[in-house]
Amino acid sequence: MKTRGTLLILAFFMASLNLRPAITSIAPLLETLRDQLAMSASVASLLTSIPVFCMGIFSPMAAALGARFGIERVIGWSLALIGVGTALRYFTHSTFFLMVTAFVAGLGIASAGPLLSGFIKRYFPTRVPTMIGLFSVALTIGASLGSGLAAPFQSQTHSWQGALAVWALLAFIAVPIWWMSLRRAGGRGDGNSASAQSASLPWGQKKAWLLTLSFGFMAMMFYSITAWLPPIIEGLGYSKVYAGNVLTLFALVQVPVSLFLPALLKRYPARLPWMLLCSAFELVGLSMLYFSVAPWIAAIVIGIGAGALFPLNLLLPIDATTNGQEAASWSAMTQSAGYVIGAMGPLILGWIHDATQSFSMAVVALIALVVIMIVIQLIAVPRHEGQRERKAA
Repeated sequence: MKTRGTLLILAFFMASLNLRPAITSIAPLLETLRDQLAMSASVASLLTSIPVFCMGIFSPMAAALGARFGIERVIGWSLALIGVGTALRYFTHSTFFLMVTAFVAGLGIASAGPLLSGFIKRYFPTRVPTMIGLFSVALTIGASLGSGLAAPFQSQTHSWQGALAVWALLAFIAVPIWWMSLRRAGGRGDGNSASAQSASLPWGQKKAWLLTLSFGFMAMMFYSITAWLPPIIEGLGYSKVYAGNVLTLFALVQVPVSLFLPALLKRYPARLPWMLLCSAFELVGLSMLYFSVAPWIAAIVIGIGAGALFPLNLLLPIDATTNGQEAASWSAMTQSAGYVIGAMGPLILGWIHDATQSFSMAVVALIALVVIMIVIQLIAVPRHEGQRERKAA
């Protein structure tokens, strides 16, 4: 049983590791891409927004495919799709083709994301906070690799195509590990009728919509920072490498947050106080950025908030459900509409920059966004959310 659990955790970690590099490797090279391909800020924003839109639009399809073919099998297919979409970037020389690669990789990310929540509920029902923490750590490491190494790779190889395509290697490594680990662990690869009955998304439930709004505003904030933090910092007079390093710092600081969060939730399981505290961190960090405090300090403060808000929002639909397929369906809904909301963030910041030729108003808009997010959290998350987990323990 211990070996089985270790194999499943390895497969889960490697799959999760692949969900961000295709997105975060764009931002450090954004100004290079705009120069080489003559893109406006609004058009360049699509390179980040397209995968996020995919995560929103195609998440419901992922839940249906998971019910039909088994969540394990669909996750394996999704990893292969991420690898293909990312590898194709090596051959791109046009804005359109680069957008196509963002769409293909986005399809894979959209399919794997919500199903991994169902995977946790199915295989680790008594260790949900711990596995969500591991999920967040893997996402953060993947995001950090993409944001931190894209600019150095481009400088060493003199090829932005290679710096964007190299992340396909992670997917091509993860695919055989996924299938081999599940085969040895006796993972299920087929859907069943009981799962199919639970596959419908809870569109008619008020609770699900509130959780979706909470997830959506969290995602809007996260992807706005992921897409535009380096250009904002470059606009303050810093180098491209420094700006990329600050984005990496923003991602890396989320690793210890994700690691410690499960232990904190075990001791203080209520979700709402943690969400409000983390939103306050984001408000403080954005204010520091607006007043030109050292970017690396602002990035750390924002990263602490973002590092906990993501796993906390992932926990909410799992808290509200009773089995793996139901958790996948609720996660698919919250991530579906939520990521569509989130994808608007980078676009809005791009439009603001094009209109004002400045990021000051964009930062003000992000501050307003976090305030709205706090109001949504107060409505969406009951004070007792998570308490039943402590009682069960």
